[in-house]
Amino acid sequence: MTNHWNDIQNSDYILVIAGNPAENHPAAYGHITAAVDKGAKLIVVDPRFTRSAAKAHIYCPIRSGTDVAFIGGIVKYIISDIEANPGNYNMTYITEYTNASYLVNPNYKGAPDLDGLFSGYNAEKRSYDRSAATSSWTYQLDENGVPKRDKTLQDPNCVFQILKEHYARYTPEMVNTVSGAPKEKFLEVAKTFAESGAAGKSGTLMYAMGATQHTNGSQIIRTYAIMQLLLANIGVAGGGIQAMRGESNVQGSTDMALLSHLLPGYLLVPQHNDETLQKYIDRATPKSSDPLSLNWWKNTDKYMVSLLKAWWGDAATKDNDFGFHYSPKVHAGTNYTHIALFEAMEKGDIKGLMCWGQNPAVGSPNANQTRNALANLDWLVCVDLWETETSIFWKRPGADPTGINTEVFLLPAVGSFEKEGSVTNSGRWMQWRYKCADSPGDAKADLDIMNELMAKIRDLYLKDGAAPNRDAIVNLTWYYGTHADPRQVAKEVNGYYLTGDKQGKQVISFASLMNDGSTASGNWLYCGSYVEPADEPTAPIPGNRASRRNLDDSPYNIQLYSKWAWCWPVNRRIIYNRASVDLNGEPFDKEHPVIWWKNAAWTGDVPDGGGKPMAEGGHLPFIMRSTGLAQLFGGVVGPRETSLADGPLPEHYEPWESPLAANPMSGTMNDPVIKIWRPLEQSLPDKYPIAATTYRVVEHWQAGQMTRNLPWLVEAMPNMFVELSEELAAEKGIANADEVIIENKRGSIKAVALVTKRFKPFQMNGKTVHQIGMTWHWGYAGLSTGDSANILTPSVGDPNTTIPEYKAFLCNIRKA
Repeated sequence: MTNHWNDIQNSDYILVIAGNPAENHPAAYGHITAAVDKGAKLIVVDPRFTRSAAKAHIYCPIRSGTDVAFIGGIVKYIISDIEANPGNYNMTYITEYTNASYLVNPNYKGAPDLDGLFSGYNAEKRSYDRSAATSSWTYQLDENGVPKRDKTLQDPNCVFQILKEHYARYTPEMVNTVSGAPKEKFLEVAKTFAESGAAGKSGTLMYAMGATQHTNGSQIIRTYAIMQLLLANIGVAGGGIQAMRGESNVQGSTDMALLSHLLPGYLLVPQHNDETLQKYIDRATPKSSDPLSLNWWKNTDKYMVSLLKAWWGDAATKDNDFGFHYSPKVHAGTNYTHIALFEAMEKGDIKGLMCWGQNPAVGSPNANQTRNALANLDWLVCVDLWETETSIFWKRPGADPTGINTEVFLLPAVGSFEKEGSVTNSGRWMQWRYKCADSPGDAKADLDIMNELMAKIRDLYLKDGAAPNRDAIVNLTWYYGTHADPRQVAKEVNGYYLTGDKQGKQVISFASLMNDGSTASGNWLYCGSYVEPADEPTAPIPGNRASRRNLDDSPYNIQLYSKWAWCWPVNRRIIYNRASVDLNGEPFDKEHPVIWWKNAAWTGDVPDGGGKPMAEGGHLPFIMRSTGLAQLFGGVVGPRETSLADGPLPEHYEPWESPLAANPMSGTMNDPVIKIWRPLEQSLPDKYPIAATTYRVVEHWQAGQMTRNLPWLVEAMPNMFVELSEELAAEKGIANADEVIIENKRGSIKAVALVTKRFKPFQMNGKTVHQIGMTWHWGYAGLSTGDSANILTPSVGDPNTTIPEYKAFLCNIRKA
């Protein structure tokens, strides 16, 4: 999230798309209610009339997988309105803080010119040229290497004009043809949310997995960003793009390197061809020639060296490249994400799996394939509170355990209330939790399990002088004793000084981190979270800022609550907040100022990058971009900032399985660089004409292992069910509460039919398309069992993130 949950109360307009916070994020929904009580307008866009939609001022249905077309239509509306009524929009923000004025390479050709493709496409390799040296997705540069600009936005090669041409095709009629959204309702949404671009107004966009879990999920989010930037809604109070997480610590998990291509703090993971630390730094560090750009990622060397020192301490010296040779390195071009790992397991390339607090036998796409892949492992370790489908995959219906040789270990873990530590929520707030109950039996905290395993591994390496990569293990700074204290770990994550007068003291900010080996930090983003007690003496745990519970909201009382817990980076509550002020440092919205330049100093939130306002020689506001500007056009800039794999602008492509025979937007049916690991049969509309999506219910959590073992929740929601419209039910002869079979190329499942008005057939330019919705919480373990919808979802993925396409696929349905 760019902002935080409390800040939603400052919004004048709230657009909820691809999510259902009233049911799946009920605590967060209270902030939406507070905003509505203050007069905010709530808009909900979803294939289904949800509980969130029931409270909305405007509800508009769209077919799953068509967000780019729908939001693209709003972008077209905004661009047209900007040209007709520029006074209704923040033109200073658009021209000064985004790359709308950048001049693009004249050789660039876009989807309108190339029938849905972009210049540089190689059909044989199914990829685009994104090299900074040869790609056409670059910018025209002046003699100093700075992108040329036309702030009048009239040059035909400027980003604004390219946007205008690209989205000219996204008319209200086309939006209806693609998404099924009624034209009048779409226009009501576009007109209403565009009002958030007026001076003194703000609008926030909230989304969840309904946006990301598509073969063009990354481009869906890019479309959201383009719209919000044109409306000057990034960096301001009540604005932003808010990713609604489904877990309490999803944000913290990604901060700490849950993703396979990143190290803690979003540092790029080393590759096999990074032979030296300097080669890695050169590859991972963006460069900028613009004197107005702060280009904060230029500090990559400081953060990486401090991380290496945190890992290997005295064994990491300048003479040995700070232990960079110890660091594991991935093979460049090899995919290490979820589907790829299970594909490798199925082939027998991966022999063992440690499964911590997850249940892929239920949660993976094409779940039958995942369950079969587990049978090819030599060993499997599951760490959880209860038996999961993954831990007993060999007991699943139809399986023959005599032919499965996988050795399975189930380690009992503890619940969040049975251990101390921190969670970082969607708003980037790191909050400390205390242990309030003892765990049962032999159950242990994940931290203690990891600590014991590491101690045993190190002991084995110490005894074997010829063990491969021995020094990388025995030299680790891993000395937590028999019980790992989470406070000690949090201090190490924050970082400390290694030399000088402050040796052994906690680092107070990432600005103090150095590249000479004098500082250590487990995650540069979390510097300042756990300081010396003298630097935060009033915190319940002195020094531990995540433990703070002060409700002081001064100076501007806009629900920042800067003394409650701690927020990365450097306790900044709204990122890119320098975009909330004009060139002189005056807030665009003086009723809800985030920061304000007064008496030669900033007041309010922690300003992005500090310095003076731009009119006084300050820097551009988007400090994590090497250009300093927000990208409407995702051009190729250089290291770390290549464009998305499927284009510099979002273009609508149909889901991998579509109920349509052709893409109405172009002759390019699917995303041309969609990630497919192996030949996989598509469910085609002639036999499987019904569009389907998946979602959660409030009574169950994720793959169900924590809720299907609780009797009162099982009683509240006992069965796997499928929602279908009254019209489809009549067509199929299905009555409410009938047992039905849903099937496609990947398998079939049984469910209870819920015939409802919440789904309606889509009328799309004369074509009727039915859509159904299914939950995926069920499996064959626990007190309540049933089929998971993920038996039907395809193992294809977004070309940038490889996230599976859970939210749009084809099937058929019949009475059992």
